[in-house]
Amino acid sequence: MTLIYYLCDYFNIFNALTKPDFDIRLMSTIAHEKYEAVIGLEVHAQLLTKSKAFASVAAQYGEAPNTQVTPLCLGHPGTLPVVNENLVRYIIKMGLATNCSVAPVSIFARKNYFYPDLPKGYQISQFDTPICFDGFIDIELEDYNKRIGLTRIHMEEDAGKSIHDQDPYNTLVDLNRAGTPLIEIVSEPDIRTPQEAYAYLTKIKQIVQYLEICDGNMEEGSLRCDANVSVRPRGREKFGTRTELKNMNSFRNVERAIEFEIFRQIELIEEGGEVVQQTRLWDTSKNQTRVMRSKEEAHDYRYFPEPDLPPIIVTDELLSKIREELPELADVRQKRFVEEYKMSEVDAITLTEDRYLADYFEEVTGYAGNAKSASNIVLSEVLRILNEKSIDISEFSVSAKRLAELVQLKDDDKINSSAMQEVFNTMLNNEKSAEELAKEMNLIQVSDSGFIESIVDEIIKNNPDEVQRYKEGKKQLMGFFVGQAMKASKGQANPKLVTEMVRKKLEG
Repeated sequence: MTLIYYLCDYFNIFNALTKPDFDIRLMSTIAHEKYEAVIGLEVHAQLLTKSKAFASVAAQYGEAPNTQVTPLCLGHPGTLPVVNENLVRYIIKMGLATNCSVAPVSIFARKNYFYPDLPKGYQISQFDTPICFDGFIDIELEDYNKRIGLTRIHMEEDAGKSIHDQDPYNTLVDLNRAGTPLIEIVSEPDIRTPQEAYAYLTKIKQIVQYLEICDGNMEEGSLRCDANVSVRPRGREKFGTRTELKNMNSFRNVERAIEFEIFRQIELIEEGGEVVQQTRLWDTSKNQTRVMRSKEEAHDYRYFPEPDLPPIIVTDELLSKIREELPELADVRQKRFVEEYKMSEVDAITLTEDRYLADYFEEVTGYAGNAKSASNIVLSEVLRILNEKSIDISEFSVSAKRLAELVQLKDDDKINSSAMQEVFNTMLNNEKSAEELAKEMNLIQVSDSGFIESIVDEIIKNNPDEVQRYKEGKKQLMGFFVGQAMKASKGQANPKLVTEMVRKKLEG
């Protein structure tokens, strides 16, 4: 591993304006009577290409440090970049999915700055000619919906990673990430609350996952977000002085950081102070932002056209082909689930939140032939296990076909609801079919009318007083007779047939 002797002094500026005991839990909504926030988000999505943006080397997360590098990644003289075709295809997919215009011609640029994990001294990015621009994303909140404009989506490569907490004297540099393909999604300053920012990020994650261009994992850094936040008096068009927020590694931390920063700026203005343009870091241990650098220390990136890469030409033919490859996105799928499967909007939203969960549900439905029963078990039992084990549907141990067999057992009245849950729990660690397990566990319901009739006759014979009261109008005693019959059959009798038989005997 490369050792870099580099002094990192970003974090030595004390933020006297924030209060350590400020309770962020009190800030559930932003509804200040005098001020409103203006928020723009810059989201970087790391693409799921097999190789890097401009070099033929793997770009896999979690490999040993500095094992996925080439002379190009290391900034060696004489090396030449070559564009990864999927970098272009993936960003066009994202542009089309977010209602963007796609430029027929766009060029790469060099974004120049120095940092130890940037061996070339520049990143290949795009500057004044982004490939996708003027799009929008619709978000849904509890009380309203809103459209957030997209300024641009452009292509670039990632820098390496500086590690500051593994050596007391040195910064360690891992260049595996250097050159990994990214897209940067820049919103218009249309966001007004932390809740809108959260909904917007959730929607972006959903879209990139549906397109299968990014896994959306913020904790692993494959989805990263910076926020630009300012406040202004309500009714004023001119923006206030903004601060840039970094170091937010989850959607909730983005929401909390923005919430804190809005109140910090309002408090500062109300006390007669002035907001200074800064880059600030979110401190998760203290639930507050702190200064990273001031405006005077901000980078001047000095963009220049990239001389080693040709312009990207997007033909109508390529655009049409990629448009045809787009999957059914979540919004469309939700509406279809409501219309086709007659489910509630809430259930449809839950099932389509994750593309692979929606795929799994539809596969279960295809095998079982009953969307209602399939949705019930997926929404209850399957989601329970996913949440308990903190896994996604790709790691779930029961295949769609096996789960459908369990659904069919219940639909055919071969097992009851409690037995269905017992079999489901056993299936999690067993490869046998649902019917095999139900038989082994003696959970198959008996539907033999002769067997059930003999039990019901015995129950009626042994309870003459209850029979008389039932015939006098105490219809709620039906539950007593059914319960006695189920007890006598050791729970194996089909309760539906038992009920029918009791009613026939008492009322026939």
